[in-house]
Amino acid sequence: MYRVLLVEDDARLAELVTEYLSGYEFAVELVTRGDEALARFQTFQPDIVVLDLMLPGMDGMVVCRRIREQSEVPILILTAREDSYDEVSGLEQGADDFVNKPVQPRVLLARLRALLRRTQPKNAPRSGQDGGELVFGALRIVGADRTVYWRDELCVLSNTEYKLLLVLAEAAGRVLSRDELLKKMRGIEFDGLDRSIDNCISKLRRKFDDAKSEKIKTVWGEGYLFSPSAWN
Repeated sequence: MYRVLLVEDDARLAELVTEYLSGYEFAVELVTRGDEALARFQTFQPDIVVLDLMLPGMDGMVVCRRIREQSEVPILILTAREDSYDEVSGLEQGADDFVNKPVQPRVLLARLRALLRRTQPKNAPRSGQDGGELVFGALRIVGADRTVYWRDELCVLSNTEYKLLLVLAEAAGRVLSRDELLKKMRGIEFDGLDRSIDNCISKLRRKFDDAKSEKIKTVWGEGYLFSPSAWN
């Protein structure tokens, strides 16, 4: 199941979209206010966002921009305007696609599937089982023999570095806290003093020419985000 964060204040449309998508491979979480969407985005960690522009509490363009500042998650905007203003403005704020209202559910479904195909790494396993491959631009992680290739050259990583890179890559486009990273890697909780994650992140950045922290981003006060579009 893919998680969809639907930000829409039209109750009838929201019910129609939720019911239709829930009949397929989507689990829908509905938010009706723009100012509530950002907080719910953090806790729900959606695979894709469907965002109306005219919202109470906070304008949809602002919501789009703020989500894009912290995540590479696909964003599809719903717009009632037929001119190009919303589309141009939305693209500048980080949106990936648009659907005009009134929405035809089957068209929305097709657009969501197309966005997920384009934005998810090819051959990426949905879990961390060995044998699969994760490919992001010039980065390739081969689970079968735990090897990593960067720009067609073998990249030598320690066991800890490999585990951390794999955990981040499997959650590409989502912010992972230090607590989540430690639990996934070692089964322990972050005590506020353990700097092993930060040190390992620094080592990975050096090995992958990430001096500007664009590939593995720091989201202050929250954790780290593996950007799937930056590995070229």
